[in-house]
Amino acid sequence: MWVVILLTIGLTLAMLRMLPGSIQPNIKRQFSIFKDKHTWSMTVLYILTFGSFIGFSMALPLSITVIFGFVNEVAADGTVTRVANPNAPSALTYAWIGPFIGALIRPLGGWISDKVGGSIVTQVISVVMVGASIAAGYVMQQAYGAAQPEQYFFLFLVLFLVLFAATGIGNGSTFRSIGVIYDREKAGPVLGWTSAVGAYGSFVAPIVIGEQVRAGTPEVAMYAFAVFYALCLILNWWFYLRRGAYVKNP
Repeated sequence: MWVVILLTIGLTLAMLRMLPGSIQPNIKRQFSIFKDKHTWSMTVLYILTFGSFIGFSMALPLSITVIFGFVNEVAADGTVTRVANPNAPSALTYAWIGPFIGALIRPLGGWISDKVGGSIVTQVISVVMVGASIAAGYVMQQAYGAAQPEQYFFLFLVLFLVLFAATGIGNGSTFRSIGVIYDREKAGPVLGWTSAVGAYGSFVAPIVIGEQVRAGTPEVAMYAFAVFYALCLILNWWFYLRRGAYVKNP
């Protein structure tokens, strides 16, 4: 699957590059963004924010259904099977709240970034996302093996809402940073590229979480996300916040 994705992206870009006619000069100008190191740093940071927002929007109902919708039943021979939980919360009732909060709070992220700088806001939400991911992973682990997983549901939901709020604010901060780093000619193509890559989060996150849930270790997925968010925190600091940064707090 991952090979197919990379081949699809590569072939699409190669075919765009070979388009004939009067559009070719404009294509060349747009492709110049790939020679800029900030394109790649902001792509990673956009995955942190927009990619996580899209991915968690798909992963939240899956997690509610699989983790809280079933309980472990131990047979006389010691085998464990998952059976339906009669007290399970409804994914349809709660799954919309996270994306709603993330989308609603996005303008606030842009407004704060205009006041204090986009990269500072991105740094703060990265720290929040590291902590919330670790905590959510632990709660998911406890719920998965519990006789009454619904007792962990409120805390699970709150942690995911924190993640959604952080991604929404981060969407605003990274959008602002791209607008400051690039001139008008390059900002559009960079936003298009980073958004396209970030959109792959809509199936990466559910697949990763789903595989770990089936393995009985849902916390592993969230811990892995926390590691990625920590790396984004370092990347953002190196490029935009440290002394001598390439662009200071765009």
